[in-house]
Amino acid sequence: MANGGGGYALSYSLVEKALVPAIDECIERYPHCRVSDELLSYCLADLGVDYTIEKGFHQIDLHGDISGLLSSFPQSQVVSLHHFDGINPLFPSKNQYESINHLMEAAKFDQSRLLQQTICYHRPTNWSFSVSWGYSAHIYENVIPRSVLKKPLETFLPFRKSAKPPFYMFKTRSPSADSCQTPHFFFLESVKNGSNNQVLTTYKRAANRNLPPCSSSGNHSADPITQIHLLSPATRRKQATNVECCDVECVAGLNVADIKLRPCLNGEIIA
Repeated sequence: MANGGGGYALSYSLVEKALVPAIDECIERYPHCRVSDELLSYCLADLGVDYTIEKGFHQIDLHGDISGLLSSFPQSQVVSLHHFDGINPLFPSKNQYESINHLMEAAKFDQSRLLQQTICYHRPTNWSFSVSWGYSAHIYENVIPRSVLKKPLETFLPFRKSAKPPFYMFKTRSPSADSCQTPHFFFLESVKNGSNNQVLTTYKRAANRNLPPCSSSGNHSADPITQIHLLSPATRRKQATNVECCDVECVAGLNVADIKLRPCLNGEIIA
């Protein structure tokens, strides 16, 4: 269950054999309860069933630009997204209706990887890549550990304007004007079947970063990169809690970075 209307899932046998016969009596027992998920949790508790939080249900109790959250998503398969009326369109230059359809086009190819974050590094340039499959990609001109990049960039606002800290139930990173900490933003442009049972997703630069190169990592500017191509296996689905690794290839003089997803090696350190 995800409170706030984010959705819930019940087994057929629980609904048929226990909940349906008892639901009318339960509603009468809790006349003060006006929210369906809260009422359902009470009814289930009275039946001796405790519900659990499913990370795939997302009620999105946020406002504004949630790209920071969707770009650093929990390692759990997406089941639902909620409260679209309180957030900006998911993709630049698209309205919300177009954005949702665009995201669902990626889901048609691989639901198991949708919005799943993968992080890898290009050592010759000291760049860090963070890809949210089917949605976005970031390039950082510095080697930043996965323990940092998995925290959402706080592009969004709290759901309630009167909220007091802590605003969220997860840790975030504050946006920065430091060229070594600010990413280059890319968003999904297209998804299609590639060769050798691969899915090819292409991410296009959203805008120029308008910052100098990161001097501490060698002044290797990522400004020339306009597209990121990501290959993922079409025949091997991602397991719900498994982290995947990737390899990056950047050819000097070209404006495209190629990334290929792969299973992580035993004992491989992503840092």
